[in-house]
Amino acid sequence: MSSFTEYKHKGVRALVILHEKHLRSFYETWKKAKELNIELPETDDPDYENLETLLRHPLRSARGYLTWICEKLNLDDPQINEPPEVENITKQALPYLEHLLGQWKKPLKNVTSEQLDNQAYQSRWGAKLTIESMLEHAVIHPIRHEFQLLDLITKKMKAYEKSIH
Repeated sequence: MSSFTEYKHKGVRALVILHEKHLRSFYETWKKAKELNIELPETDDPDYENLETLLRHPLRSARGYLTWICEKLNLDDPQINEPPEVENITKQALPYLEHLLGQWKKPLKNVTSEQLDNQAYQSRWGAKLTIESMLEHAVIHPIRHEFQLLDLITKKMKAYEKSIH
């Protein structure tokens, strides 16, 4: 955690650390879901077609959140590569995750309280968000998807236990 000590704003620091923690946790849960061949519920949402599209979704979103924040704060582009395509995501997810999280640590170190004024900006999906609320959204997004996977894993395990008794 030593790379997190240089932040001017402790709230930003906390949110960047929490983002990393929960994105990593989501990835570990996703791997377990993949091993168990968990099937996602049917939906028209292309991000939920299968486990691969679900994995790519929070990775792509995390990239988008930081590029949006940097754009709104007039910071340099964080230089985050596009996530791997769905057909390559399983093999390339971990190296991409390391790249993504490494880039997340850099641009927000010098953000001050003054930059986190309560001004709301239009997000790319239309909601009005402050910088701090976008950071909070970045933290909760992988938590929500991990919760979804854990719920599906639990249901599958209960069904299995029932079938052997």
